[in-house]
Formats: sequence, structure tokens, C-alpha cells
Amino acid sequence: MLLNHLPLLFGLCMLGTRGAQADRKSSLCGAQADGDVLIGILSSCHANVNSLFVRMLADIYTIDVINDSGFLPGVHLGYIVCDPCADATKSLHCVEHMLSANDSLPIMCDYSEFRPDVKVFLGSRYSELSISVAKLLSLYLIPQISTTSSSPALSDKLRYPSFGRVIPSDVHQTKAFAKLMSRFSWDWIGVVSADDEYGKAALQSFLQNAEKAQVCVAYQEVIPYYLDHDQSKQRIKKVVTQIKTSKAQVVLLILRPELVQNLFQEVIQTNTTRTWIASDAWSMNGPLANMKDINKVGEIFGVINNYIKIYKKLRFNCTTDSSQTFQSPQACSIPDPLEANDDYLVKTIDLSMLYSESVAVWTIAHAIKTLLECNETECPGEKNFPPWKLLEKIKTVNFTLNNQSIFFNKDGDFDDSYDLIKWQISNEKTIFKVVGRYNLKQSEVVINPNAILWDLTNTPVSRCSDSCSPGTSKKVDQISCCYTCIPCDEGSYSDNLNTCHSCPNGTWSLKGASQCASRTIKYLQWFEPYPIVLLVAAGIGYMLIIIAAICYTVHRDKPIIKSSNFEMSCLMMLGLAVSFGSVIAFMDKPNIHLCRAQQTMYAMGFTLCVSCILVKAFRTFLAFMAFDPVRQERLGKLYNPLIIVVLGTAVQGIICIFWLIYDSPDVDNTPPSNQSMIHVLQCTGGSNIGFAVMHSYIALLAFICFLLAFKGRKVPHDFSETGIIIFSMLIHLFVWLCFIPIYITKDESRPIVQASAILVSNFGIIFCHLVPKCYRSVCSKSLDFRSRLQTFVRHQTATNVPSIPRTIQEPPQTMGNGM
Repeated sequence: MLLNHLPLLFGLCMLGTRGAQADRKSSLCGAQADGDVLIGILSSCHANVNSLFVRMLADIYTIDVINDSGFLPGVHLGYIVCDPCADATKSLHCVEHMLSANDSLPIMCDYSEFRPDVKVFLGSRYSELSISVAKLLSLYLIPQISTTSSSPALSDKLRYPSFGRVIPSDVHQTKAFAKLMSRFSWDWIGVVSADDEYGKAALQSFLQNAEKAQVCVAYQEVIPYYLDHDQSKQRIKKVVTQIKTSKAQVVLLILRPELVQNLFQEVIQTNTTRTWIASDAWSMNGPLANMKDINKVGEIFGVINNYIKIYKKLRFNCTTDSSQTFQSPQACSIPDPLEANDDYLVKTIDLSMLYSESVAVWTIAHAIKTLLECNETECPGEKNFPPWKLLEKIKTVNFTLNNQSIFFNKDGDFDDSYDLIKWQISNEKTIFKVVGRYNLKQSEVVINPNAILWDLTNTPVSRCSDSCSPGTSKKVDQISCCYTCIPCDEGSYSDNLNTCHSCPNGTWSLKGASQCASRTIKYLQWFEPYPIVLLVAAGIGYMLIIIAAICYTVHRDKPIIKSSNFEMSCLMMLGLAVSFGSVIAFMDKPNIHLCRAQQTMYAMGFTLCVSCILVKAFRTFLAFMAFDPVRQERLGKLYNPLIIVVLGTAVQGIICIFWLIYDSPDVDNTPPSNQSMIHVLQCTGGSNIGFAVMHSYIALLAFICFLLAFKGRKVPHDFSETGIIIFSMLIHLFVWLCFIPIYITKDESRPIVQASAILVSNFGIIFCHLVPKCYRSVCSKSLDFRSRLQTFVRHQTATNVPSIPRTIQEPPQTMGNGM
């Protein structure tokens, strides 16, 4: 196991450095090894051993473990390490160096056959660098996996299609921050971030989540992320001054560990104490935890990826809630205290995040194994494959490592949970205590209050209060954000600074108003622009129905009309006429009768129409799909057009009756909102359950029609109506799917939107079912429809009848895809 053999890890690195082949392009930091498949490692190999350098060693060690284990039979993984020096330009230079052949990169219009030696990249550590590299690698579709870059921007697969990471996005981390602050009622906080991509993206994400959690930001300070920046020290001093003078007692630090160390040095010098929230970049950083006088900075909370649990179990056999008392806080299971306290390597370097490096390398190995079709003895696939093929396998990788399921979500991220930790500092020893958990799927923070030991006994307080201004009232309970004075709600006014009073009947007020006034009533009137458009559209619909009815009646003896079932078509037109009538009910001042008519006319009319379409879809399904005789006979018994139409419409009638009895649609007398003195008078759907059941039933019928038609989609369009049924039902489902969110928001334009949705659904039926039939019956010449239909049926019968006994094992090729 990686962390159980750390001394060997250093030796392997030195062997990998010396064992590089001379004919291979030289590594920019001297660590490389030949192999059938090369992995490019972007790692700070010249950095301090305690953190960055050991990450590179973890990558190399895991590669050697995979090679020695025979996981990829006959395939040897190699690597080339390049140090990006925490610089985006240098990172691009590293990538170009690794991809180049004869010191140059090929220029192609199509890179699908581009086959560089390096097939995949690991890194970089910082989001700023990973974004630059991801932009370049996206051109070649060469996969890149990072273990630390958590910027939300990297989840955009349109911009970075070849990037993946084995950690969650900062979107979830910032949600955890906001939830944690809300949990402790910290609604007045400060934020300090770096000016790199990681800091910018995490800051914006946090601000959005803080607003939702009613957490206010007292100040936002930015520090240059380059340590040797000319203004870095002066900027840190100004930031610490802002922290010390602000009322905010809680500070979120979205910084690299090196910047946090410089900031804390100034904090200690100025004797500033606060409660600090640590991002995952430094929440378990060993050098910071061992920093001199770290106990003087105050309380420290942080979030860590769930990998830390696995790390502790694998390395030390620890439980996450154990209390460590050794010099090395992680060495909780070593029985001999002298041996535990002599664990110099563990307490000196930061090993907490090395497990994610191993996960990344194993992810690549599993993808290669799938791509090369490896078995127990060999990997027969082509080893010099184009990198985009490996990218496709990485996206779908799914395996188990140390009892943990490893896979990517649709954004190329891992959906792992976060642990919430608190630094327990005593006698200059730091213990990382897990005090809670953040669940990504449920977006909930769970805190164990018994696990938290506050330095000052009580929970820190970070709030503020302002004097109330005219037009507001003092709110003592359920404080929103950090302000205790809020404007009076709509429909109320204040005659003093403490209490809001409701407006008298018939009057209204805007938010924060000091007096009430009469409100304006607005509804859909006959001669307004939008109602006129709706009425004209309904009139056109009626005209088309009348023309279609005349056309169907005149040409009812033609095969094209007979094939569509004249009686069913007439019922469809009747249902459409009733549905169009519901649009007219939206006009004029709403009352209870119009409100009932709006919903029930559409429900019954359109249900009748869809039931008729269901008959046609079922008929086509039975006529042209290949079944065994027994199954076809059973389904044929269900085909009774009259019963299907009556039953389908009757069910909707029962739904409407119960709806009208228990919670009928009525006029919505809800007061106006959105800072408006105009009261839009409209109908409310009554019970949301009744409204939902009514529309769901129509959607169910439409979906069944779609499904039956889709099963028979292979039938030529001359002989069935499958195409128009599929298209018309998709139009209906799509329209009402778009309507739902608008209806839920109760927007002022809701009646117009609902009437428009009804019109679009109706016209979808007309132009898909009625207009084409009328056109073909009037304008087409010598269709000879009946003759071609009989010929097709005879052909299908001759083809499929011999295959009926084998339909279960081997469906006929001509119709099998439709089953």
C-alpha cells in the first residue's frame, strides 16, 4: 500500500530518475521512466519535500505498483515529470515539451489520429494552471486528471472536454461553507481570497450560496497569489488591519497554504483572534498545523474530502472520531508511545492528500485496461492509440478501490462527501477533529456538537445590528442576514420604527412604504393586444377544424380518409373544438364559472382528442408489429375503439369531478407582489394535486400514444400514422413541460402562457393529423393507397409468418428494432 511503504517511495523515485533512457526526450526535472504508455506528470518536483514533492513520489510509486502487480499484462506504464513552477506559461511549456516530436508539434486539421508518446496527464495542482493546460489539451482531446484543482469553471465540458478530477467541484465546498455558517448563525463574515482562478471562482460560488443561506459578507479582500509579488507583504498587512477593525468575527480563507502561513504570521504579530474557515487547500496542512503560536489565531474550521477517512484507516488504522494524543496526531494506533512519537516522517511532511494521487493513477490504469481489452495474460489492444480513445474510457470508468466506488459524474468530477473538521490545539499540538459532515446529494450539514471544544467555552458570535430607518420595522426573531431592521412587507406600513401594520381593506402598499393606497385591478380584457392575438389564433383553429370537417366529409370514401378512421377523426375535431373554447374562457374578468370552464373544457376536449389518437396508434401497433399468434390474439382483444375513447375520456371526467368537488378552481385573490401596485386578477388552479393529476393523465395518454407509435416507427409512412403521432405527442409533451415551471412561479402572465400552451398543443394536432390528410385527399394524384397497402401487408405476412416461433430469441430483421 502506498502509505505503508513511504521509505521505499523515495528510493523508487531515485531509481526512476537514474533509469531513464537516453533516447527518450529528457524530462525537465530529471524524473522519467520508459514504458509502453507514458503518463505526463505536472508536479512541483523542485518544491519542498513536506507537501508538493511527495505528491510526485506518490504518483511514481503507484505507477510502479501497477507495473509490478501485472494489472496490465504485457503493458508497462512509464512517466515523464515536468515542474510547472506554479506558473501557467511554464505549464504550457511542459505540455508542449512532452507532446512534441523532434522538438515540434504537428499542425493538423483533424487530431483524431494524433498519437503522441504521452497519452494522459496528471496535474496540475492549482486551478489556474489546470485551466491553462486544459485549454491546450482540449485541442487534442488528451485526457487530464487533477487531484487538487477544484475550480467550478473546470466542470464546463464544452470548454474543457478532456479534463477530469478525483475531487468534487468547489461549488459543493462553498455550499458547505454557507451551510456551516448558517448552522452556527454566523451571518456577518469576511472573505479573503487569492487573485488566481481558484480564488476567483470559489469566491463567486460562495457569494451565491451565502446569499441563499442569508449570510452577509462584511468585506472581500484579495491577496496576490504569487508569493514574491512586490505588494504581497503590504497587501497582507492591509488585509489583517481590515480583519481586526471589522465587526465580523468569522473569516473565510480561500487561499493556498503558503499565503495562509504569511497571513497567520501577521495575525499573530498583531494579536488578532478570529474564527477561521479553511478551504480544502489548507484545511489539513501539516506545516500550518505545526506553525509556532498557531493557537493564538483563534478557532479554525475546515472542510476535507472524504479521502482522509480512507487514508487514516489505511495508514494508521484510525477511526475518524478518535482522540489522538501523540506528537504525530495521526499515529493513534501505534501501541508503543515511544515509537509513535518518533514517527518523524509522518509529522514532518503532509501525507493527508496522497491517497487522491493513487486514485488518479489507478483510474488511468483501469481505463487503459478497458481500452486495450486486457485479460489475465495479455492486453491485445493497440498500445500506440490516439489519446481521445483513452479519454472516452476514463469518462466511463467505474471500479472499486479500498471499498470505495470510483467513477466520474457528467461534469468529470467525483461526487464525494466532505467532512467538517475543527483544529483542536493544545500545548502546541494540533488535532484535526471531525465534527460533522456535508452530504453533497442532500446539501445538508450535520454537526456533532459534542465533538466541538470551544476555546472560549461558548460558540463564537458573528453578527451586526443597525439602527432602524423610517419605513422599516425591528425584527427580533428569525434575523435575515446580519440586519435586525427590515422594510415592512408589501401590504403593510409603519407609523413608527418598531411595528408594521396591515393596510386597510381595499388598499395596498409597496415594500417599505409608509402609507397605503388603492391598487389597480388588471385582467385579460377583450380588446387588449395579447387577448386579441389569442382570440385570433383560436378563430383560426376553429376555421381549420371546419375546413377539415368538410374535407373529411366530402372525401370520406377515399382510401386516405378511410385509413385514418373517419369516425375517430370527427371525434378528434370535436375534442379540439372544445379545447379551443377553453382559450376563450380566459378572457374577461375572472369568476368561478370561467375559472372552472378554463380547466375542465381543456381537460375533457384534449383528452377526447388524445384518446382518438390512442386508438389509431394501437391499431397501427397491432397491424404491423410482429407477434406470436397467442400474444397478438390477446392484444387484439383489447382493441375496441369505442371503449378506448369512452374509457379514456371518462377517467378524465372523474378526475375533473373530484377536483371540482373538493377544491375547485376559483379566482385568485392573493395580494399583488413584486413591488407592484397592480393586482393581476386571474384564476387559481385550486388544488395543486387536482391540477397536476389532470395534466399528468393527459401526459400519460400522450406518452402511451408516443410509445406505441415509436414501436411501429419502421413502418413506411404511406401505411401508418406513426410519424405524425410521434411528432404531435412530442409537441404536446414539450410544450407542457416548458409550461410547468412558469405556472409554479405564479407569474402575472400565467393565463397568457397557459392559453398559449393550449393553442400550441391544439395546432400541433391539427397540422400533424388533419392538414396532411386534407391535402393528400384533395391535391394528390393517383395515390393508389389501398393497392399499395394490400401489397405491403402481403409482403410482410409472407416474410414474418415463418419467423413467429422464433420471435423471442431472434426477432425478424425487418421489424425487430421496433419491438
